[in-house]
Amino acid sequence: MQFRQKALSKLQSPEELDLPVRFARPQGRLVLTVTIAVMVAAAYWAFTGTVSSKLSAPGILSRAEGSYVLQTPVAGQVTAVLAEEGQSLAAGAPLLNVRTEQGERPVRVVTGGRLTTLVAKVGSVVATGADVATVERVKDPEDPLVAVLYVPGGSGPAIPVGATVDLSVQSVPRQQFGMLRGRVTEVGRAPLTQAQIAGFLGDGGLAEQFSRHGSPVAVVVRLERSSSTTSGYRWSSADGPPHAVDSGTPVSGAVHLAAQRPVDWLLP
Repeated sequence: MQFRQKALSKLQSPEELDLPVRFARPQGRLVLTVTIAVMVAAAYWAFTGTVSSKLSAPGILSRAEGSYVLQTPVAGQVTAVLAEEGQSLAAGAPLLNVRTEQGERPVRVVTGGRLTTLVAKVGSVVATGADVATVERVKDPEDPLVAVLYVPGGSGPAIPVGATVDLSVQSVPRQQFGMLRGRVTEVGRAPLTQAQIAGFLGDGGLAEQFSRHGSPVAVVVRLERSSSTTSGYRWSSADGPPHAVDSGTPVSGAVHLAAQRPVDWLLP
């Protein structure tokens, strides 16, 4: 009975054709407009925008020529130390005097450079071939430092020469002074063995650390210079740290790889 009453009422009522038709509320049109605008912007960015990626790797500040371990060619007792750590020495300069069965014999540096580590002390007894010092090869004291990063062997081809690099220096608080700026100048062609790394750095412990996950590739980063900072290098902060940075300081580098088009990921 209730259904019959509703049907009769519908037949008796006019069609109300004179009333306007409302397709959507104002809020709905606003949402639709915003959605279309976002989709258009996303499509435009997908075809014209770029996405950059980074490759992080450990490394160390060094001179371009590296360092070497000086070994004594004679055995005996050290009677005199003729240089101090940090001192620059010419090629062939005497470093130690050693008393041998044939008398006093000098131990000389092989090539000129800066004495960074002195192992032998007065009174110590050394055997032939023992490590007595580490010398950093320095042709000119004014030559700038470089950062040498050790990246996984398979990642080397992805790093272009000229790529920008951000370097976090272990001895410098990043939150306060920022990061060093640099650019890639050289990418190794072949992975390095632990012995090769030790031969360049003059430090077997560091060589073991950098080759812990396999044979890495060396990436040389030139530090950008700046006359307005105490260190002489450009930092992400205005002034950088109030002191110089020295070779042998561990760093962590973030290499900015070549930008890629996101459409390459979206389309087959």
